[in-house]
Amino acid sequence: MDISLYFEPIDTSNFDNKEDYLPTSLGEIISVYAIDSSFPDLKDTDIAIIGVKEDRNAVNNEGCADGPDYVRNKLYQLYQGAFKARITDLGNIVKGDKIEDTYFALSTVIGELLKEDIVPVIIGGSQDLTYANYTAYENVKQTINMAVVGSTFALGTAGQELDSNSFLSKIILHQPNYLFNYSNIGYQSYLVDQNALDLMNKLYFDVYRLGYVQNNLQEVEPIVRNADVLSFDISSIRQSDAPGNKNTSPNGFYGEEACQIMRYAGMSDKLTTVGIYDFNPDFDHHHQTAHLIAQMIWYFVEGFYNRKQDYPVGDKSKYTKYRAIIKDGNHEIQFYRSNKSDRWWMNVPYPANEKVKYERHHLIPCSYQDYEMALKDEVPDRWLQAYKKLS
Repeated sequence: MDISLYFEPIDTSNFDNKEDYLPTSLGEIISVYAIDSSFPDLKDTDIAIIGVKEDRNAVNNEGCADGPDYVRNKLYQLYQGAFKARITDLGNIVKGDKIEDTYFALSTVIGELLKEDIVPVIIGGSQDLTYANYTAYENVKQTINMAVVGSTFALGTAGQELDSNSFLSKIILHQPNYLFNYSNIGYQSYLVDQNALDLMNKLYFDVYRLGYVQNNLQEVEPIVRNADVLSFDISSIRQSDAPGNKNTSPNGFYGEEACQIMRYAGMSDKLTTVGIYDFNPDFDHHHQTAHLIAQMIWYFVEGFYNRKQDYPVGDKSKYTKYRAIIKDGNHEIQFYRSNKSDRWWMNVPYPANEKVKYERHHLIPCSYQDYEMALKDEVPDRWLQAYKKLS
């Protein structure tokens, strides 16, 4: 399929310091679909940047459609790290006559890139675009895990139309449904209705309060390592660090924490798409948020080129196996530690008749702390949640 039909080129003529790019600047290294060039060849591409200038379903944040090029302006000025980047900027998705047309175009493009083992990095636009990202996996026909960095769950209210505040409920109700697990990273209790939190627990989804995550940031790594899709709401970052959003709050992640989460995401062998949404340049000060998002993408790229390809399937000779006996010796949890990266997984049994459907989910990424918990005769929450879903 010729995906170039869905894109319009970028006007880079007004980008800052363009004439000062060095050979190691990303602006020189990234293959860019600009107005003075043809659509790039994807043959040697690992990561594809996609801008989506769409905000018709943004809630109280109109203007976020203008965000992608502001981010590019700052991203291109950054330097390549200790890796050889093979990145292509495909330009911006052509805005459809109806918003459903934009969703279709984005979903189609992502689906085609997935077939080529290219990781899309989506710069929004509003976070309802996560729904289009999810539907791209229908052609893959496999259950997936989604992680969302956000201060709320985006469930909306009963009967609410799809928008940036309700995309998760549309994903949950979408048929056929391929969502196995949803993880929220950094919700803020005073912004979340208790009924929504109860629903998350009933669905055995994993939700983590902002305070817990900030005090245990290393525990985010196994969360995003278990995800196929990461959706990052820029309003989850505190206003002082990222003012470019009308709905931002005094509380939230620090900029360096956001970069660390993105680096974890890049390092995940399983993660195949990432999107950063709801950046609104109308509210940005001195392009501070654009700078931060550019750096977040840089850290994702660095993580990507440090992937270990050590997901424990097939031959497990390169892993150390541990057994933890719990509950008076009646149960055993098996753990695997990679000899290459020191990362941990734990085995969760699942029904034999569901083997094909769930085989991607019975090895759950975890941390050494989960193993220590099992040694103390406590079932790790991650294991328990996965076991409930599988059984």
